[in-house]
Amino acid sequence: MKLALFDCDGTLVDSAGLIHETMRRTFDKFGRPEPRFEDTKAIIGLSLDIAIARMQGRQHVEQEDIDMTAHYKSLFSIVRQDLDYKEPLFPGIREMIDAISGRDDLLIGAVTGKSRRGLKLVMETHGFDAHFIVARTADDCPSKPHPAMVSECCDETGMNAADTIVIGDAVYDMQMAKAAGAKAIGVAWGYASVDELIANGADAIAYHPNEILRHFS
Repeated sequence: MKLALFDCDGTLVDSAGLIHETMRRTFDKFGRPEPRFEDTKAIIGLSLDIAIARMQGRQHVEQEDIDMTAHYKSLFSIVRQDLDYKEPLFPGIREMIDAISGRDDLLIGAVTGKSRRGLKLVMETHGFDAHFIVARTADDCPSKPHPAMVSECCDETGMNAADTIVIGDAVYDMQMAKAAGAKAIGVAWGYASVDELIANGADAIAYHPNEILRHFS
């Protein structure tokens, strides 16, 4: 039996455009310089308040970051509607999830910097609710790369970290997996480079979702 824990943004769904536009409007509202798309992609995976602090060159969250986080959350669904944006699955993701979801020797979960509400929306939009039996979000645990998301998913499912695989596109996913004692698979279609993923502990790199399947054999 193994536990597969998937990151969401940049791993399952391509949400960078939506996140960046919401971030751009938030920074504009607070009179801050407009972030570059590359700056936004670099923080995807972190909990939102920490991400906003990092984008402003701060290592610790200050009150302005908390205020900007609240504004971002209030804007997110509005921007989603403005763009008619459904956070599309990356090519091959649906087929990969369908292939592994019926297996008796595999449990599937999510570990994400999204809010629980945001993750629920993605799961409902793509019909993944029944496949993902456990999840931890930014509402539940400290931000990645803290190992709590992985550890709590293991505890809830009765799995050992050694039998758990974290699949993600960010360096924070790799660092979180290693801190928890789990295996880390980096995906090449997300927002970090392959070199960055390897440097931060990736045990393997998947260049297409169907390559993930071999790690569950």
